[in-house]
Parts: sequence; structure tokens; C-alpha cells
Amino acid sequence: MLRRFLCALLLLAPLSLAAQEPTATAPAVEQAADESHSSSGPVDFITPHITDASYLELPYWKAPFHTYVNLPKWEPVHVGPLTIDFSPTKHVVMMLIAATLLSLVLIIAAQASKRDHATEGRSKGFGGAIEAMALYLRNEVVLPNVGPHGEKYVPFTLTLFFFILFMNLLGMIPFGATATGNISVTATLAIITFIVVEAAGIRAQGAGYLSTMFYWNNDLPVVMRPLMFLIMSPVEMLGKLTKPFALAIRLFANMTAGHIVLLALIGLVFSFQSWVLTPFPLLMALAIAVLELFVAFLQAFIFTLLASVFIGQIREAHH
Repeated sequence: MLRRFLCALLLLAPLSLAAQEPTATAPAVEQAADESHSSSGPVDFITPHITDASYLELPYWKAPFHTYVNLPKWEPVHVGPLTIDFSPTKHVVMMLIAATLLSLVLIIAAQASKRDHATEGRSKGFGGAIEAMALYLRNEVVLPNVGPHGEKYVPFTLTLFFFILFMNLLGMIPFGATATGNISVTATLAIITFIVVEAAGIRAQGAGYLSTMFYWNNDLPVVMRPLMFLIMSPVEMLGKLTKPFALAIRLFANMTAGHIVLLALIGLVFSFQSWVLTPFPLLMALAIAVLELFVAFLQAFIFTLLASVFIGQIREAHH
């Protein structure tokens, strides 16, 4: 039951944080675009692709072959002194699409794998590929790092991997957006991981969990123990906080930086305004796009790997 709750929380919790950021509306964007095209200055087409907004950019059959659709605006919720806006934004929509595609892909793959095992004794095709990926993560990444009796953490870590992967890949398609380029989303994923890590420590160590926050070394002289307790305890607590911070910043920075480089290279085509020089930035942009596809898998893998390592570290004292 706890595993199901954590997996559902992982999929839904980023929505509220991502929706709180100030966003631009579609009419404002269209007006800014018109002003930019009418002026002689450069057009900023990079920022709208890496920031959140309260509209979606969709393909359209008339020039300029795209249009903006405003997302619904809801009344903010007041919780004491806090005002929380749960209105959907572009990144929220991308997360919902990622969660939907993730569910469909894994359910279809599971059914195909089950059918193949019943008829031929092994998986094949699409179901076999997804099964091989899941088994590799389980047997080579999660269980060796989580430690003995770590099966209970496999659903959480696999959910992390596939959810982050689908969000990363959605940013690679036209008119898509990378939700993991939003610090609110990556921070929420890191906070959920932090909660799971600390819960794993409490479950494995019991009262011994306090030793991960408060430093007390019985091997030191009696006089030194209180002094080292006062010095090292804040360091231990700070060390706990640096782990989710590193997870959030690593994923956010890598996904944002890649898109900035890719869009900047495409922007060189319009800056040069020369058919002779156009192939060079396009070839570089193509190379970066291929690299970004690899990074999408790599960052999902690294986040899952580090989450498994952190869980294993805090459980190690018990074993």
C-alpha cells in the first residue's frame, strides 16, 4: 500500500509546485512576437521554449503554422497566509501527458510480455524490450545499491526512471516542452526521493536512525564527545540536505542547458542570413539533438542510480 501511495505521489505532486510559477498568457506572447517581427532587433525564440507558461503552442495549417491556446485559469486556493495557484500550465500538461503515455506503454508492454510468456515461454518484440530495460535496472542498478531485501524499493525507482525519461523525451518533439527543465518539478522529485530515503533509514535502523543526524562517537575521549557532537551534528544534517539539492540541480541544469545550446545553434541560421553558411549550424544542431536524446536517457538513469545509492547508504548501518 505504501509503495502505491509513493508512486502516485511521485506522479502527481510536481503538479502543484509547477503551477505556482508566474507565467505568460498566449495573447501577451503573440503581441510580443508581433512587436519583435516588426522591429529590426533580434527575436527571442529561445526563452519561450525553456520556460513555463499558461498557454500551449500548437501546429496550425495557416502561416506562421502555429497558434497559441490558453489553458484554463482557476481561482487560487488560500491556505492560511499562503496563496496557491493550481491552474494548469504548459509543464503540468507535459507531466500529465508523460504520466498517461507511461501508463499506456508499460501496461501494453506488460500484457504483451505476459501473453508471450504463456505462448512461447519468453518475451519478444516491444514487450521484450521494455522487460529487458526494467530487468536491467532492477538487477544491475537498484538491487545491488539498495542492498539486501531491497525488492520493496524497485517499484519506486522504476517509476522514477520511466517518468523522468518520458518527460525528457517530450521536450525533444516539435511543440513539446521539457518539464524537467523546471526547477519546481525537479525539486519536487528530489523531495519525494528524500522522503523515501529517510523513511528507508527509519525502517531499517529504528532508533539507530538518529545517528545519521546526531554525531556521537563512543571511541573518542569523554571530553571530546560533546564538542564533536556540537561541531559534526550540523554537518551531518547539512549532508542530508545536499543530496536532494544535488538531484534537483543536476537534472534541471542538464536538461535546460542542452535545449539552450540546441536553440542557439538554430538561431545562428537566422543570424547569418546566408544560404552558404546555413548547413553548418544545422549540422551542429543535429549533432546536439542526437546528444540530447542520449542525455534524456542518461539523466533518468543517473537520477535513479543516485536514488538507489542514497537508499542503500542509509540502510547500510542496519546490515
